[in-house]
This record gives sequence, structure tokens and C-alpha cells, in this order.
Amino acid sequence: MKKIYLRIGIAIISILLLLAIVSIFWTPYSPTKMSGSLKNAAPSLEHICGCDNFGRDVFSRIMSGIGITFLIAFCTVFIGAFVGCVIGLLTGFYGGIIDEIIMRINDLLLSFPSVLLALVIISVLGKGKYKIIIALGILFIPSFARMIRAETIRIKKLGFIESARAMGIPTWKIIFKHVFPNVIPKLVTNITIGFNNAVIAEASMSYLGLGVQPPDQSLGRMISEAQSYLFVAPWIAVMPGIVIIIMIVGFSLIGESFEE
Repeated sequence: MKKIYLRIGIAIISILLLLAIVSIFWTPYSPTKMSGSLKNAAPSLEHICGCDNFGRDVFSRIMSGIGITFLIAFCTVFIGAFVGCVIGLLTGFYGGIIDEIIMRINDLLLSFPSVLLALVIISVLGKGKYKIIIALGILFIPSFARMIRAETIRIKKLGFIESARAMGIPTWKIIFKHVFPNVIPKLVTNITIGFNNAVIAEASMSYLGLGVQPPDQSLGRMISEAQSYLFVAPWIAVMPGIVIIIMIVGFSLIGESFEE
């Protein structure tokens, strides 16, 4: 069953990634081209997802938006996972006073509501896609650090680690060649969860007007711009919303396949 989940998840994400890559070179219509005659036009054979309040093709905007949403999610998770891994591996393996200090800071950050903390960081850094990447990346570090630390503490007590120590293998080799490979399954699961959280967080921040700014478009930005037209042209918000749900399902299926 897990193999089926993995294949379905990879298929979903691959299709979305393909759309994002294709959008760099081609879209059915220009995502920024406006047309007064197509304002709030319903889905049709020519415009399969309809047009927005400016007469722009919604499907073309979704293709471009997927790319920006993926970029934000990937960079956010990379920052959180990379920094969190380094902190978790070192504090979990060495322990001591440094571990206590870092984990108390970690707990302090986790005690704040994530959206509130993101708003505080964005208010300092400013709006825009690169600012939201930094803000969400910082936000994701504590959860990755805690998870990796817990796994490191568990693994370092196992017999093969004790044997490696007894053989005089350098500590850095033990950490990165013996401990790290054994935390990868948990890491992959948390990365997929992180992608889901990043997609939702980006959509939330953009919906509030604090994330991606025009002329860039993300899926969250599209929903934000469509909120005034929910009863006049619901497809403007529903179509990117469906894509966000599909994206989350894809990452969830991949993560499910790695859970023990």
C-alpha cells in the first residue's frame, strides 16, 4: 500500500512540477494580459478555468503560480531542514549545557503561534516572496531541530554507534556517516509535512497581502485577489484552491509512504 501511495504522490507532484516548468517557456495565454471582454468569463473550451476580474486567463496564472509556490515551499523547507539538521545532530550527539540552552530557545520559538511569529518577522523584513522565504525558513528550523535531536539521541545509544566509538572513528564521521543516514526516513517524512505547511503558510500570508506581491502571482495571491468575486465568479478562487489541495495531497501521500 505504501508503494502505491508513493507512486500516486510522485505522479501528482511530477505533473504539477511539469506545469510549473512549462510555464517558464509557455502558457496558453499571457498570465498578465487583460481583456475587458473576458472579465469574469466562465470556464469554457478556450479558457478551461475561466478568466478573472481583469480578463486574465486563470489556468495560465495557475501554471505560473504553481512555480512560485513550489519555489517558496522548496526554499523554506531547505532552510528549515538544513539548519535544523545541523542543530539537531550536534546538540543530540554532544548534549551538555549548549544543548540545554539551544533547546530552551527552540521551545520558546515553538511556544509562539506560528502565524503570529511569521507576521512579526515579515513586519521586520518587509513584504515579497524572498522575504517570506526567509521568514518561513526561520519558522521551520525549531521543528526540524527537535525531531533530528530526538532521533540522534535514540540512535547514538545503539550498539553500532558504541562500537564505532570504541574503534576510534572520528566523531564527525560517526555523526554524518552513521547517525545521519539513520535519521533520513524521519527527515523525509518531516520534509513532506514541511512542504504542506509551507504551501499553506504561503497561501495564508499572501491571502493577508503580506506574501507574494504583484506582478508575481502565487496560488495564495490568486485566492486573495479573488475574495471579492466569490459570488460573481467563484472559479477565480476555486481553481487555485483545488490545485493547493491537490499539491498537499501529493506531498502527504509521499510522506505517508515513508512512515514506519
